[in-house]
Amino acid sequence: MNKIATYFNFSELKTSMRTEVLAGLTTFVSMAYILFVNPSVLGASGMDKGAVFTATALASALGCLMMGLLAKYPIAIAPGLGVNAFFTYSVVIGMGVKWQTALAGVFVAGLIFMLITIFKLREMIIDAIPRDMKLAISAGIGFFIAFIGLHGGGLIVANKSTVVGLGSLTVGTTWLTIFGLIVTLILMSRKVPGGIFIGMVLTSILGLVTGLIKMPSTVVSAAPSLKPTFGVALTHIGDINSLQLIIVVLTFLLVTFFDTAGTLVGLAEQAGFMRNNKMPRVGKALMADSTSMLVGSVLGTSPTSAYVESSAGIAVGGRSGMSAVVTGILFLFGLFFSPLLNVVTSQVTAPALIIVGVLMAESLKQINWERFEIAVPAFLTVIGMPLTYSISDGIALGFITYVITMVATKHGKEVHPLMYVLFFIFIIYLWILNV
Repeated sequence: MNKIATYFNFSELKTSMRTEVLAGLTTFVSMAYILFVNPSVLGASGMDKGAVFTATALASALGCLMMGLLAKYPIAIAPGLGVNAFFTYSVVIGMGVKWQTALAGVFVAGLIFMLITIFKLREMIIDAIPRDMKLAISAGIGFFIAFIGLHGGGLIVANKSTVVGLGSLTVGTTWLTIFGLIVTLILMSRKVPGGIFIGMVLTSILGLVTGLIKMPSTVVSAAPSLKPTFGVALTHIGDINSLQLIIVVLTFLLVTFFDTAGTLVGLAEQAGFMRNNKMPRVGKALMADSTSMLVGSVLGTSPTSAYVESSAGIAVGGRSGMSAVVTGILFLFGLFFSPLLNVVTSQVTAPALIIVGVLMAESLKQINWERFEIAVPAFLTVIGMPLTYSISDGIALGFITYVITMVATKHGKEVHPLMYVLFFIFIIYLWILNV
């Protein structure tokens, strides 16, 4: 016990084993929903839900353990909401790319992410894309996730007259979504730790009681086999042979990179780790994320990223890597609850997606709306994602418009050269999509 306390600097950080275990448990409960939401989202692409469940648990456990033991931060890692939606709805369903090829794209993006971290090129990439556009991408993904949740829960449906419209309130499963949303909103408003997870549990119970969800035959079982997805990413790397797929890889990289970097900095600020506007050991933190992303793609899941829900653990006193280690161990225990996958329907996960969308929309307030040349591309990025049902299309609209408006207002010198490169790449990308 003394060795653990010494390794994690308990005395210097003014924490204890009890506090760190409690923080790790709090973080896990706050983000455990991803064990069931990720298979639901990726399952829509044709992937085996059981295999994705196991891959999600293992990739999350690896990321958390590496973050705790290597970077020594109380920050958890798991497959990111938003980038998994991009994987399924933009790449597989939208572009018609096979999920096997998309998984190979995740592997390549993870490899590039790791090289960027090793060679310390992350600052150059972060500086290339203006802060307002990074914020717009984050908010846009939030809108997109919320839209998927509203549609999956039956609250928003297709409508021939108005494109989309309000779903039928005579359908029982829609009311299940409404119940889950109201309960989760109340819990989150009252800052109850694990509010999203508790909301999912209560919604599932209501579904089982009313017969809207079929009762599982068992609760605990051996972890589902990884066979349907394991190694598929490696055997399909050769499929990444077109500009369209290169754009996919680039988007996986950008979304994961900026989502992780932004979350890390935000959580470091909350915990008081920042020194002179810099985060100590950020390279090790990014290495933990890129490694879990790489391994996760081989196992069979979408990119991982640092989780903002770690703030719940930090709020109860988590200050060392021990809390992340505890979270990682709990993800391993979670492997044995796969039978609950059939209980967690799209109506159960819908409120979680909507709430996460709300949380991600917070970045809108930091965008410089007073500058028209920035407001337009930021707006098109945000609104473009849900309306085109594609994260990459939204980014393309925003990046193309950004270069045009900046040059038009004689601010072209403020635009990083890489943004001009991306300007032409995205124009070609949109042309290829339509041709």
